[in-house]
Order: sequence, then C-alpha cells, then structure tokens
Amino acid sequence: MTRPRRLAQAIESFSTRASEWTGSTTAFAGAVVVVAVWIGAGPLFGYSDTWQLVINTITNVVTFVMVFLIQRAQNKDALAMQIKLSELLALVRGSPDEILAVEDLSEEELRRLHARYLELAGRGDRATPRALETASSKEAP
Repeated sequence: MTRPRRLAQAIESFSTRASEWTGSTTAFAGAVVVVAVWIGAGPLFGYSDTWQLVINTITNVVTFVMVFLIQRAQNKDALAMQIKLSELLALVRGSPDEILAVEDLSEEELRRLHARYLELAGRGDRATPRALETASSKEAP
C-alpha cells in the first residue's frame, strides 16, 4: 500500500472516530464541563479580556474543525443513501434508468422533473415514471 493511501486511510479513520465521539453524550458533557470551569474561573481572573479570549479561541477553533467534520459526515451519509436508493430503483421494473443518477442533474433539470411529478400527483394520475416522458412530450409544442 502506498504512503499517500495509508495517510488517507488514517485520516478517514480518525475523522470517523472523531465524528462518532463528538456526537456522543460524553462529548456534550465535556463541553458543559469546559464552560462551567471557564465560568468558575471568571472571578479568579477578574473577568479579564484574557479570560474571555480563552473561551473565544477555544470555541472558534472547535467550530472551524467541526464544520469540516460535519460536512464530511453528511457527504458520506448522503452518498451511502444515494447508493441504497439507486439499488432499490434498479430493482423496480419500469423505473427509468435516468432516475438512477438523478443527483447528477442540474438544479434546473431537477426542478423540471419535480414539476412533472407534482403535475402527475395533482392529476391523481397513478402513472408509472415512464408516463412522465409521454406527459412531457405532449406538453411540447
């Protein structure tokens, strides 16, 4: 295994463990303890600018790192969900192949497709997804 691959796996493993830990009750309790200690230390430091700077620095650094950690976890979960949904759609007879990769469509294409489904739902039409193609071709001048 190449060195960059090992490094990537180590980072992925660390970020997975960090995501799991930061979402735990223990992490929440730890954050509450840090804030309580900081508040308790206020009188000892005379509520100085340095005392305030400590908590501001800690929260800024944690927030910065957590944004990337949360985004990574959401991306991974979304990809896993897309794979599961694609597998289900692949098993459904009559499901158009284009729907399997619908996440790759542009926002405008998604909105048009969504509008077609809303139109079918509004008509009470229980048509299959293939009927969408027929419905859209009828709408064309």
